[in-house]
Amino acid sequence: MLAYYSTAAHADFWTEHWGGHTVDELLAIAAVSPLTDLITAALPRQGVVLEAGCGLGQYVILLPQRGWRTAGADASLAALATARLATPVPLAASDLRALAIRSGSVAAYISLGVVEHDPDGPDAILAEARRVLAPGAILIVSVPYLNGARHLGAPWIRRRARAMAAAGGAFYQYAFSRRELVAVLARHGFVTQAAHPYDPARVLRGALPRAVVARGRRRSAAPPGRRPAAGPAASRGRLAALVRRVLYTGPALRLLGHMLLVVARRP
Repeated sequence: MLAYYSTAAHADFWTEHWGGHTVDELLAIAAVSPLTDLITAALPRQGVVLEAGCGLGQYVILLPQRGWRTAGADASLAALATARLATPVPLAASDLRALAIRSGSVAAYISLGVVEHDPDGPDAILAEARRVLAPGAILIVSVPYLNGARHLGAPWIRRRARAMAAAGGAFYQYAFSRRELVAVLARHGFVTQAAHPYDPARVLRGALPRAVVARGRRRSAAPPGRRPAAGPAASRGRLAALVRRVLYTGPALRLLGHMLLVVARRP
């Protein structure tokens, strides 16, 4: 595992984080995200799907629209209060290491970008996930992926983490290789069925708004007769589609995938 240090991922941190988003914004993203296709392909049609660490609740809202029964749990009261305004789905404020849920009562458990934030590692959360899942139920968990680029940069990342810790920085998260995450799940009796790196365009998405804003400012500042013409929408669409196809090839995902989604089954 590769440790990152920054701002600690405590409840106040997540309250601030989710406060920068809206339910509608995240729901619109989830509706068209390739991640959603990976999740829905793995879910059983019967029983309750629990999202542990649901945040503003985009998946506990979206999945019922597509035929699933859901419930959500999260440590952030503010995020849950916002989510409750958008859905009647059962939501609970809870420590994910001690859920107020009957053992063996859940058909599927989803946890997206959560277990990596426990400085003691993911074991306590995963042990509780196993407890609430019924025999034969599905676990879907995603974590930051120790991809090819991060593997190459690991010495620098570790040096930076040590420097931040020495300067008073707090633990933030772990990144996992596929082998490491599969091994952790096996410790808790889960049998891995599939592993999918995803979100290879994170860096591009982060840079795009700044580039678009800068271009818009340059066009606005130029004299009317010298403003550059906008490129054809069709050409931009074809380019975006090409970039997407390249980024979602196997080699690109192993090199650049930001997150790793694993689907496992409780025997």
